[in-house]
Amino acid sequence: MPPFIGIIGLGYVGLPLSLQFARKGSTVLGLDIDPAKVNAINAGESYIHHISAASIAEQVHQKRFSASTDLSRISECTAVIICVPTPLNKNREPDISYIIKTGEAIAPFLARGTLVVLESTTYPGTTDEDLRGVLEAGSRLKAGTDFHLAFSPEREDPGNPNSKVATIPKVVGGLTPECLTKAVALYEKAVERVVPVSSCRAAEATKLLENIFRSVNIALVNELKIVYNAMGIDVWEVIEAAKTKPFGYMPFYPGPGLGGHCIPIDPFYLTWKAREYGQTTRFIELAGEINTSMPEYVIKKLTDALNTRRKPLNGSRVLLVGLAYKANVDDERESPGFVLMDLMKASGAEVAYYDPYIPVIKPTREHAHWAGVQSVEWDEATIREFDAIVVATAHANVDYEKLGKWSQLIIDTRNAVPASVSSSVVKA
Repeated sequence: MPPFIGIIGLGYVGLPLSLQFARKGSTVLGLDIDPAKVNAINAGESYIHHISAASIAEQVHQKRFSASTDLSRISECTAVIICVPTPLNKNREPDISYIIKTGEAIAPFLARGTLVVLESTTYPGTTDEDLRGVLEAGSRLKAGTDFHLAFSPEREDPGNPNSKVATIPKVVGGLTPECLTKAVALYEKAVERVVPVSSCRAAEATKLLENIFRSVNIALVNELKIVYNAMGIDVWEVIEAAKTKPFGYMPFYPGPGLGGHCIPIDPFYLTWKAREYGQTTRFIELAGEINTSMPEYVIKKLTDALNTRRKPLNGSRVLLVGLAYKANVDDERESPGFVLMDLMKASGAEVAYYDPYIPVIKPTREHAHWAGVQSVEWDEATIREFDAIVVATAHANVDYEKLGKWSQLIIDTRNAVPASVSSSVVKA
């Protein structure tokens, strides 16, 4: 039986989506340019911490899931879902080159009647303008007539054990009413609830709103953290008290900066696109300024704390605890931990890190100079060698009571270390 669904991009979005379709009985062909990922899947192995090898092996064994690097095989599929990265370039502008290159690669093999769905987060107009253009040019088929085109934003929440692809409502927008009907029917095979909207652009805008909402509110509590600190007030205590209100309030938490593939990036896709219409996005840009300034605030707290101990940052040994961009995941993309390490190193500190999920730093686009650096061992003798600890990510499997007892000084950006176990904790 030929694959029914081709899913391009087998990362944190494409792999769990592939498994969910397979579990529900669809035959899935996973496509990726990385042969290591393809080989791992076909061998029933996992390369993402929170996805078990057993879950992959089961679907491979049942012949419902296989992987390939050959994009020409989309000709075997009646539906194609694109889950490729959408980063910012060096000028902090949207980079949709992965979408465009994928479209160009698959267009010659696109069959009549095929449904193409984009899941990569992007600005409104990408699907019905940019992707549509390259697909039509390369296939000589017309979208909405010869093939179907839709957008459905990914809603992955890595590290959250209660987040399941099957139970997260799926927003879908189509180029035409028939495109929408086809896309809704596709996702109804795998998820419990599909939410249709009027267009691809409305679906694209929905994803941006979700992440802009988070970015702005995180910026708010980051700003309040600084203000309340100046007043001698613990913002974490205030948040815990405020969240007891059963209406009109939703808790957000401060941190050392934003990380991951969504919140630090997605809002600026709308900022960039808005300029085309002569519009400004002041809230988004202000939130970005506040959130990107947080690493400098943390370094100032570190420097001040060392100074009270008659130690300069220059020459001090500092350990970053938690390099992943969020708790309980093995994903360091866009992590503020890299910025913190860069700032500390630039000030002359000797820098190391500990992260149980990231034993070795993988190459990244902006922080390739840290590639290959290994996590230190977790033991009392190792921890005591450092002049200061900076807690950047609060993994559940790290013993913060022991960390508090072993450490000379802790700069805690996540309210992770109980104040009762150490008098040397500085919240930042």
